[in-house]
Amino acid sequence: MSRHIHVIGIGAGDPDYLTVQAIQALNDTQVFFAMDKGEAKSDLVALRRQICARFIREPGYRFVELPDPKRSTDLGFGGDYCEAVSDWHAARARVWAAAIAAELGPDGVGAFLAWGDPSLYDSTLRILDAIKAEAAELDFTFDVIPGITAVQALTARHRVPLNEVGEPVLITTGRKLRAHGLHGSAVVMLDAECSFQVCPPDTQIWWGAYLGTADELLVAGAVGEVGARIAAVRAEARARHGWIMDTYLLRPAD
Repeated sequence: MSRHIHVIGIGAGDPDYLTVQAIQALNDTQVFFAMDKGEAKSDLVALRRQICARFIREPGYRFVELPDPKRSTDLGFGGDYCEAVSDWHAARARVWAAAIAAELGPDGVGAFLAWGDPSLYDSTLRILDAIKAEAAELDFTFDVIPGITAVQALTARHRVPLNEVGEPVLITTGRKLRAHGLHGSAVVMLDAECSFQVCPPDTQIWWGAYLGTADELLVAGAVGEVGARIAAVRAEARARHGWIMDTYLLRPAD
C-alpha cells in the first residue's frame, strides 16, 4: 500500500455543483490539504470546510493548512513570467512534499480540493507531478475528479452557448488578450487589469464574478456600454472582499 491523493474539482462555488464522484472521494479522505493564502482569502478555506461538513457522512477527517509561498508580483511577458511561475510551483512542491510525508501515513488518503476543475488554470497537477519527479522517496499515487468550471458556470448563468455554430473558442488570460488582441470568441481568465477594454466597443461581453456563490455578480452587453461599469463593480467587490475570482466570455460583433 502507498499513500493516495485525490485531486477533487469542487466546482465554481455552489456546493450543489459537486458530482457524486466528488462526494465519494470526499468520504474516502482522511486529510485535506489547503493553502493558507492569508486573511484576505481565508473564506476560500472556510468554503472548503463547509463543503466537507455538508457532504462527509462520518466526520473523522482533518484539515492541514499549508503556508503558500509568495509569488513574484513583478511579472512581465515571455520568459520572466514563466520563470516566476516555475519558481513559485517549485516552492509549493517543497511545502506540499514535506506536508504529505509528515501528515499522511504510509497507506493514508489525502486530498487537495481544486476550485472549478483541476485541468483549467490550476497548478495542483503540475505540482504533484513535480513532487513525484523530485522526491522519488515519497511514495504516493493520485487521481483526478473533474469539477464544474467557471466557464460552464458563467455560460449557464448568462444562458448563452459557449461557442458559435461551427466556430472555435479560445481560453486565454488577460495578459495574452492585451498582447494579441481578440480573434474570434474567447473566454478570459486570470485578468486583474480588465483587459476587455482593449477590444472594440461593439464586442459583446458576458462577465461574472464569485460565480455560484451568494456574492455572485453578472454583467453583460457591449464593451463600449458596460465596460466601465464592470471595471467599477469589480474594483468595489475586490476592495470589499479582499479578493476576486472573475471570468468573462468575449465575442466580436458580426
